[in-house]
Amino acid sequence: MKISHIKSSELITNKWAGGTTTQLAIFPENASYKDRDFLFRISTATVESEESVFTKLQGIQRKLMILDGEIKIEHEGHYSKIIKKFEQDEFSGDWDTKSYGKATDFNLMAREKATGEIEAYTVSDFIKLKVNEDFDYLGIYLYTGKAGIKISNQDYLLNSSDFCSILTEKEEIEIYIEPIVKSEFIITMVKFG
Repeated sequence: MKISHIKSSELITNKWAGGTTTQLAIFPENASYKDRDFLFRISTATVESEESVFTKLQGIQRKLMILDGEIKIEHEGHYSKIIKKFEQDEFSGDWDTKSYGKATDFNLMAREKATGEIEAYTVSDFIKLKVNEDFDYLGIYLYTGKAGIKISNQDYLLNSSDFCSILTEKEEIEIYIEPIVKSEFIITMVKFG
């Protein structure tokens, strides 16, 4: 098992047409979003324009969760829906997609046989989470708050916008979360295929 604690100050934020985006994780580590040679990528983004056109991403499946705000997402020729805090949408990067409204979102992009899940947790008291051995990768993003977490007998203190990246090697993992203040987490689980 390989665990990396990435502090918010170490994350790189770039501009995109509708706002900013911060990459939390990319796999393999030497992959590049620009070159589209990743198996999966995890990021957050701000949507600062009332109307935004999503970048087309051939062959990539996307999951998008709203962290703050609300958007109407419109997939031309498919469907449209309103997404509010901690609600999500899954769609093909091949589709023509627009959004209306301002928000902060969380993104999982996966290609080839990789698949993933994202789940939000609001934590006020100690909790224990168990992730089964089906998953190859686990990401823990602390959206708001401050919390201690223990993974495989290793302790980490996460502040708002910190990220823990875990290559699981298909082990069952127990995560102990002890919030110092009320905290909001996004857990990402990925199977490589």
